[in-house]
Amino acid sequence: MKLFGHPDSGHAYKVKLFLSLTDTPHAYELIDIFSPRESRPQEFRENSRYQEVPLLLDDGQAYVQSAAILCHLASQSGHWGAQNTQLYQRCLEWLFWESNKIGLCLPQLRANKKFADSRLKPDAEEWLLARYHHDVNLLEQELADDRPWITGDDLTIADFSLCGYLFYASEAELTPPEKVQNWLDRIAAQPGWQEPYTLLAQTG
Repeated sequence: MKLFGHPDSGHAYKVKLFLSLTDTPHAYELIDIFSPRESRPQEFRENSRYQEVPLLLDDGQAYVQSAAILCHLASQSGHWGAQNTQLYQRCLEWLFWESNKIGLCLPQLRANKKFADSRLKPDAEEWLLARYHHDVNLLEQELADDRPWITGDDLTIADFSLCGYLFYASEAELTPPEKVQNWLDRIAAQPGWQEPYTLLAQTG
């Protein structure tokens, strides 16, 4: 199994974090996502359908898009949300929700603060901020009963998907609300956790 990623990709971080926290043996190769696509390694170019990270190669098959990769890994293991149909359905709902909510607004708000060529117009920034606060407050309400993880007592792919870009929130000059931050802290306390720029920094 081999993962291709980059420290600036919250989507790659979701997958790398899953592999690390579940002790899944894998190789990792850093892809320079700021380089011209034609200059990237041939193995990556030939297998990454959209020429984006993350890309996972597993048993001769290429998997792209972080949500699809997480689903594959959970289904393959029979754990992490794939224990039964009802739980897996809940995980899928969260993965689809994240891709159009936190996973849409937060990366753009972060890029707006971090990269000079990604500055947003004021009205666009205002709209994305409103979306972010609405979405993160929904998560806050979801965790109001103080359960440890998004779907209950066990860590699942829903947690890995939802936390990905929230670990970059400070780069967008945003602070998650209390219960969301407590949940992130619980993830960060898991054996094998590392912040994105460490976990995704080196090929190996």
